[in-house]
Amino acid sequence: MDTAGQWPAALASVFKYDSRALVEEFIPGRELTVGIVGDQVLPIVEIVAPEGDYSYEAKYTTGASRYEVPALLPGPVMAHCQALALAAYRGLNCRGMGRVDFRLPPVGPPSALEVNTIPGFTETSLLPMAAGKAGIGFSSLCSRILNTAVCAE
Repeated sequence: MDTAGQWPAALASVFKYDSRALVEEFIPGRELTVGIVGDQVLPIVEIVAPEGDYSYEAKYTTGASRYEVPALLPGPVMAHCQALALAAYRGLNCRGMGRVDFRLPPVGPPSALEVNTIPGFTETSLLPMAAGKAGIGFSSLCSRILNTAVCAE
């Protein structure tokens, strides 16, 4: 939503399907994601979507968005995002694999948006992309994830 005037129509549309709506604040800035396999934190991926809109088409159309891997970030910001991602992953008792999405505003600290416990595995998916940049090929990535499931208590 760009303006407050758009809220009534948007909420009316939602309320056709349910009596409740989840509304969250928009955080301007860069879109980042941090993948984790086992306890290994992968390089940060920055998503650069057309016109800043990471829509369904921008996400699943090969070549529609650009991905910087590793993200071009100052070292302390990179380390902070990776530490936050690992803390969120461990704090939720995740295992195997996961991905933590962030927004990095122009000023201020990063904001964690979500922990994705079942990240995608398509040709445009971010976890395999980050793993590849860390030197983990797709077959090895699959083996690592499967081994964490086999070794689970």
